[in-house]
Amino acid sequence: MIDQNKPGPGPHYAIQDEPPAANTEHIKRKFLDIPYANLSPVQKLDIYLPDEGDGPFPVIVSIHGGAFMGCDKADLQVMPMLDGLKRGYAVVAVNYRLSWEAKFPALVQDVKAAIRWIRANAPSYNLDPEKIAAWGGSAGGYLSSMLGTSAGIPELEDLSMGNPDHPSHVQAVVSWFGPSNFLKMDGQLIESGLAPDDDQRHNKENSPESLLLGAKITEIPDRVKAADPQTYIRPGAPPFLIQHGRKDPVVPVQQSIELAGKLKTVLGEDMVTLDLIEGAQHADPFFESQENVERVMGFLDKHLK
Repeated sequence: MIDQNKPGPGPHYAIQDEPPAANTEHIKRKFLDIPYANLSPVQKLDIYLPDEGDGPFPVIVSIHGGAFMGCDKADLQVMPMLDGLKRGYAVVAVNYRLSWEAKFPALVQDVKAAIRWIRANAPSYNLDPEKIAAWGGSAGGYLSSMLGTSAGIPELEDLSMGNPDHPSHVQAVVSWFGPSNFLKMDGQLIESGLAPDDDQRHNKENSPESLLLGAKITEIPDRVKAADPQTYIRPGAPPFLIQHGRKDPVVPVQQSIELAGKLKTVLGEDMVTLDLIEGAQHADPFFESQENVERVMGFLDKHLK
């Protein structure tokens, strides 16, 4: 459960129960809680390597969800990504400042700092600095998309966090049911017949998106646009695999449909794969099924191996 004594807004409809820690005892080669910056104690990452081989290993960067206000790099959300260890991938799971500690763009700056750290320290951990994929669900899907679209945007980088000579772009993105244009979410849910209860609306002052941006989102449209991955789409972005459940009652499926459409317009049809999962809800068990993880790994193999 959420720590009631932790600074911040406390429990919220979007994250009532935080998942338990993943069991990684079986992984022989791992390096845990390594600082990638020093602005906050949460700016740490975990590195998992395949049991065998000298690398350099292509890297899956695991970014956890949690409504921008909860969860952790070492919880159960990392398990699908760890499947990559059997296929010769390294996995780097990243924590970032949550909305109760710092407002946007801090969390984006954090994951970019983590990518720079990975590149700067790649030789020490047998990582391939030219083959990095970002993969996450919900808030983690959002951050993965931001990494994919916003390379080189100065206001989304804080180079003072270290390794300024290394870039923060990635070579592939996997986004599971992530948001993009916060202002459209309530309307899209209503359009799909999934209207949220009044106290669960994204346009409220205590919604995850409003808490992330520091004000009620309907009053700060410019800040909402600055936080939208679609704002930064340009030629040269990496390939995307976007997956979303059609019955998602938290993040409307239209968020991924619009993001994929704009990406295809700029990058081309062959650079963007959109999977709409019939009947699936938010964080539906289907996404972590062996069948679907195999599909994701096939996408990563195509672009990173």
